[in-house]
Amino acid sequence: MNRAARAFWLDRPGEGRIRDVDLPVPAGDEVLVRSLFSGVSRGTETLVFRGGVPESQHAAMRAPFQEGDFPAPVKYGYLNVGVVEEGPERLVGRTVFCLYPHQTRYVVPADAVTVVPDTVPAERAVLAGTVETAVNALWDAAPLIGDRIAVVGGGMVGSSVAALLARFPGVSVQLVDADPARAKIARALGVDFALPGDAEGERDLVVHASATEQGLARSLELLSAEGTVIELSWYGDRKVSLPLGEAFHSRRLVIRSSQVGTVSPRRAGRSYADRLALALDLLADPALDALVTGESAFDELPDLLPKLASGELPALCHRIRYEDTE
Repeated sequence: MNRAARAFWLDRPGEGRIRDVDLPVPAGDEVLVRSLFSGVSRGTETLVFRGGVPESQHAAMRAPFQEGDFPAPVKYGYLNVGVVEEGPERLVGRTVFCLYPHQTRYVVPADAVTVVPDTVPAERAVLAGTVETAVNALWDAAPLIGDRIAVVGGGMVGSSVAALLARFPGVSVQLVDADPARAKIARALGVDFALPGDAEGERDLVVHASATEQGLARSLELLSAEGTVIELSWYGDRKVSLPLGEAFHSRRLVIRSSQVGTVSPRRAGRSYADRLALALDLLADPALDALVTGESAFDELPDLLPKLASGELPALCHRIRYEDTE
């Protein structure tokens, strides 16, 4: 069995390269996985790429199988789909999802992989980590039948939330983004679209995922009295100013954070494994293919990430394929 592998490392902020890796022989409770696809989550991974993780959050931001430390050198990533080549008989030959960085082959504990349902193509399964974030956010938000909801920020996370909300009965969902090109994604997901200045107000619930203070301020403006903003954005080392005067107190508005690192207290009886399995089941919906906006070969990662980080290459989830890496 091939024990050689290659992995993408961030050598220093703004510069990465592919390194050779020697894999260990899997123990009895481990699996050897050959990568088929991985995903670049543009928001978080480009923040890491530019060295924007604040020192106070180095521990909180660690990915499950990260190597190295922030800001660099570091091997970072968490959206990987592959095939089990060695391990327990029940898993050999199965397509699995793992919170692993960009690497051609890897060895992890068997309980770190989740089998991808037969109803979900491997290409789409790279979205599982982000859809899991959306599931947790909606557990925190607890939307009700008939709610009027805005999702501000049509990136990967915001669009995933909008896609799941589109399934709720009687709910009116509007995806709000400054980029008019996101209207096409909204249509594919089955929700309305508006530019920030045109968004409908009097929303019972707003989910904010634009990672801008302008987006968060607009989210507060869109709320009805007693309404809630669920804050999903990760700002890294940036400071954020908010208009907490004006109508914030008189309308009794609420801002609540949501973070995938902890299972929502509203679902305290669910495990991380339960949440991820649910996310993978939800990916049977082909409408979610709209969240994958590009694809590149693994060997292109050193040139690709600077373009994603600078915005030269617009993207939600950019998929990495490994078929040419042998």
